Amino acid sequence: MKPASGEHRRHLSTSPFKPPPPAPPLERFSIDDQVTHDRYGLGVVIGVEEGVAVFVDFRSRQERITAPFKRLYKL
Repeated sequence: MKPASGEHRRHLSTSPFKPPPPAPPLERFSIDDQVTHDRYGLGVVIGVEEGVAVFVDFRSRQERITAPFKRLYKL
């Protein structure tokens, strides 16, 4: 058996064994950003845990939204 070479193997575009695409970068929020959420509606960011979660005031309630922020959009 041959030892594995240090070369990076080339993946064909039609191969079903392609490596997964890289994850998209997380959107960054800062305090006082206006946002909208699919479930809670319009709100304002009141706190940020960098890369983990954001705290949003939706007037009727305050919610901690965790990453990835799939349903939270910056306005």
